[in-house]
Amino acid sequence: MGLQEDLAQVALQERALQFPRFDEVMAWELGKQVRALAVERDLPVVIDVRRFGQPLFYTALAGTTPDNVEWVRKKINVVARFHRSSYGVGLNLAAKNDSLEARGLPISEYASHGGSFPIAVEGAGIVGAVTVSGLPQRDDHELVVEALCELLGRDYAGMKLGSQ
Repeated sequence: MGLQEDLAQVALQERALQFPRFDEVMAWELGKQVRALAVERDLPVVIDVRRFGQPLFYTALAGTTPDNVEWVRKKINVVARFHRSSYGVGLNLAAKNDSLEARGLPISEYASHGGSFPIAVEGAGIVGAVTVSGLPQRDDHELVVEALCELLGRDYAGMKLGSQ
């Protein structure tokens, strides 16, 4: 799948994967869903689910490092600023041969790498982010999308990115 196809599919994911409501219970369920997939596959990831400014679920699985914690923080900053997935922002920048640094955003605070996805609530907008770090960026993104699909009752086969 090429860049334009990925851009279109990520935009579809961002539009379709919205919660009817989002609270602490939903955050915990989402975090548990991501964690269950990661444990089942023995993936070394950090998982963070939050409303902006309020962490609601966090875990670091075996094989992760403090670097993963920093990647999570930087990816969340991208979602908070652009209200798009960090992967979608990165793909959009790549399509324009642009970068966050060129836009004056320091790499010490922002990372447009896959793995952070906006938590959108129908009728309310973007209220937080679910973030994974530890895998290649496309895999981080897809793990989050798969968990969201399972939790929201959406067909992951129709939402996932095509093969590269």
